[in-house]
Amino acid sequence: MLPDPQLLILFALTFIINLVGSLAYSVRIAGVRTMRIAVSFSMYNILVLVSRTANSFQAPMLAKRVEQHLQTGAGEALARTGLADFRWLIAAASLATLAGAVLTPTFQRLFAKGVDGFAAHRSLPRLMFRTFSPVGFMHIRQALALPRAANVSALFSQSRISIGVIAMNMIATAVWTVGVFASIYAGYLNPSLRSTASNLSGIINGVSTILLFIVVDPYLSLVTDDVIKGRATEPFFRRSVVWLLASRLGGTILAQLLLVPAAYAITAAARWL
Repeated sequence: MLPDPQLLILFALTFIINLVGSLAYSVRIAGVRTMRIAVSFSMYNILVLVSRTANSFQAPMLAKRVEQHLQTGAGEALARTGLADFRWLIAAASLATLAGAVLTPTFQRLFAKGVDGFAAHRSLPRLMFRTFSPVGFMHIRQALALPRAANVSALFSQSRISIGVIAMNMIATAVWTVGVFASIYAGYLNPSLRSTASNLSGIINGVSTILLFIVVDPYLSLVTDDVIKGRATEPFFRRSVVWLLASRLGGTILAQLLLVPAAYAITAAARWL
């Protein structure tokens, strides 16, 4: 049985949000190649706006879906139906992360061309106009590339990548992925506290954000600076990015296991508050 249109829209929004997060690593590679880190991140903010717009629609639509389900039924069957919805959405996060990994070579080339084009024209609207011109489509076609098998096979060769950072990235991604979903799913488990439970998602996402900004992001920033200054090689940097993408994918898979326990924990916290 195919998902209904509302769930398909939520699936698409979740996919966009997680795809943009995965493509952040492409920006790092483009920054290293062009030696323009600040400009690369400035251009990446365009995609971030798309992601945040999708995020602003996702939570209200998901909350409304829960409300509609609660109005039409109750009991274990309702909880199972709601759980299936969230399984689909976490699967969307996994597929988006996998797609981001596959598209990383293409997007890092596109970002690099975009950074060079912005440096030449000094105008973002002009750059956007050129992107959708015949010349721009030619550059997009030339940038198409798949991940090289050599980059994957070299993951374990002469690796100095911190296992702790990789593990922390996976845990933080799992917590971030499950945060909103578990808090809203808790509304099925205890409908009388669904408003309190949904508001607890900010605390959960805050914890994952702290983990990312304290452990993972500083490490990747340090590696980026080391490559620019010649203290680390670009192949090592690429291996680091591949490992982080793999751990991000692992985090979305781990989120499937955390969904129900996290929802029950949120329900208990909502009662305690």
